[in-house]
Amino acid sequence: MGEARMKSNRGAATPQGGTTKPRAWTPLLKRIQPDAAGIDCGATSHFAAVPADRDPQPVREFSTFTSGLHQLAEWLVQCGIKTVAMESTGVYWIPLYEVLEERGLEVVLVNPCHLHNVRGRKTDIQDCQWLQELHSVGLLHASFRPADEIVVLRSYMRHRQTLVEASATCINRMQKALIQMHLKLHDVLSDITGITGLAIVRDILAGVRDPNKLAAQRHGNCKASEQQIIAALTGHYRAEHLFALRQNFEGFEFYLRQIADCDHAIEAQLANLAQIRQPPTQTLPPAKSRPSPASTNRAWSCARPCIALPAAPTSARSTASDPMAPCN
Repeated sequence: MGEARMKSNRGAATPQGGTTKPRAWTPLLKRIQPDAAGIDCGATSHFAAVPADRDPQPVREFSTFTSGLHQLAEWLVQCGIKTVAMESTGVYWIPLYEVLEERGLEVVLVNPCHLHNVRGRKTDIQDCQWLQELHSVGLLHASFRPADEIVVLRSYMRHRQTLVEASATCINRMQKALIQMHLKLHDVLSDITGITGLAIVRDILAGVRDPNKLAAQRHGNCKASEQQIIAALTGHYRAEHLFALRQNFEGFEFYLRQIADCDHAIEAQLANLAQIRQPPTQTLPPAKSRPSPASTNRAWSCARPCIALPAAPTSARSTASDPMAPCN
């Protein structure tokens, strides 16, 4: 698409104190969606653009407070807008997306990487007009947005992943405190948060310093012997490292409780989904494993057939041996 001609309208002030003019785009393609609008989402304000014939001021700025979001949705409905395009900028678009969906508007979420901005100086006014222009001629593709029930479940799962990562950080700091006290517990136990490891850490925090008493917490399924655990727990118990061990151990137990609460919320949401839509009666087919490119190349090189060329007739061997000879 060629570069669109633009006309300047004076009077729109910018935060820098200058005057940036809203621009009326000259249509170059057929309007597939005449009731389209574009919104440039920001942290403190949203800029929205509608077709020039829908409002004397086709570009407006709205605050990101809840009242501003409802004013924006009401203005779009008054202008006869049915579909809205916006960029997925951080998380600023999520509250506006939900408000517009509640008002019955079709919201097209656009990946910023797939959007080409107008040449020249980049402003929020130009961005929202460019979104409206591209959306009206059908050049924007919506990103995938699941149903609201799946969005709730996905939020729980993502939050759980954050809690698991935070608990892993506490485990690493616990192990660091043990190493600084020269307690080689991680060398004899594969996981210091197992049954044996947690029992030993609790005894250390309770004031037990005798390696024989600590090694007595060994579980029957532990591969390391009691003598190995005694040798690993002979170290220097310093107050600052014990303090760090206690703090991170309490943080680890806190995150375990948080993860358990999150699991209950996930189970409740799954129960709600089961009531909305019954699970399929047929079993799902097994997942197909995709071979790696390296193994595919090796298999192709091994399985490539060798094609034997037929021998040329005696009368034609001299011609076939000469690549410059004319073909009959």
